[in-house]
Amino acid sequence: MRRSWSFRLRSAAVAIIAVAALPCFAAEVAVLRNGFSIRYERREVVGDVTRLYVNADGSSYVDVPTAEIEHFEAAPELPASSFLGTTNDGRSERPGFPGRPNTDLGEVVNEASGRYRLDPDLVNSVIKAESGFNVRAVSPKGAQGLMQLMPGTASQLGVPNVFDPQANVEAGTKYLRELLERYNFDLVKALAAYNAGPQRVEQFGGVPPYYETRAYVARVVRDFNKKKVAQKATSAQKRVPASAEKTAAANKTGSNSER
Repeated sequence: MRRSWSFRLRSAAVAIIAVAALPCFAAEVAVLRNGFSIRYERREVVGDVTRLYVNADGSSYVDVPTAEIEHFEAAPELPASSFLGTTNDGRSERPGFPGRPNTDLGEVVNEASGRYRLDPDLVNSVIKAESGFNVRAVSPKGAQGLMQLMPGTASQLGVPNVFDPQANVEAGTKYLRELLERYNFDLVKALAAYNAGPQRVEQFGGVPPYYETRAYVARVVRDFNKKKVAQKATSAQKRVPASAEKTAAANKTGSNSER
């Protein structure tokens, strides 16, 4: 009897763990401790991060440290138009959440990436490596905001407030595009220049021999590649059922012709 009860307890524990490991599907918003909000379609916990899938097919996602998430809440229904009007300075005003910035990370990154013809997954990987999605992040060297812009760089790019998420991502994406063009779209050199500065990349003819820079480049490239692998896996899963349907249809046609 004791053995049977013990077995049942172990089975129940395993079941609970299995359920906890399943991805959560919902149209929700993750509210971070810094006040930033990220709208997503579904989420799952991967190690010490929570993976937020920002589109329905799961081909694009953002990994956020779980400890940085304050809570989840139901996403508000979006109006027919993504814009509700304009502010006094002529900028578009977006639907937001009371008491928090009217900013959605997915929209900000997608729009900036579209303007400068970059993959939004790359921009997200840079943001993750630079600030961990902390809007108020400040490095010991003075880099600030989501994409960690140095004051001089921010000034050159015309950013009046580096802690404005939209302005920061816009400027950081533009700067990354300029660096890619400067190094003939060599991503490794561009990322090294983003971290250590173009002068150091040109001084050493490539990635500077700094541990911090090399670790940074490897971290961004690894995260970006992981996203691309996930996208390929998703695409492959979609192709398999379609292929199976075609095969079944062909077999059915062949069977009919033999009658």
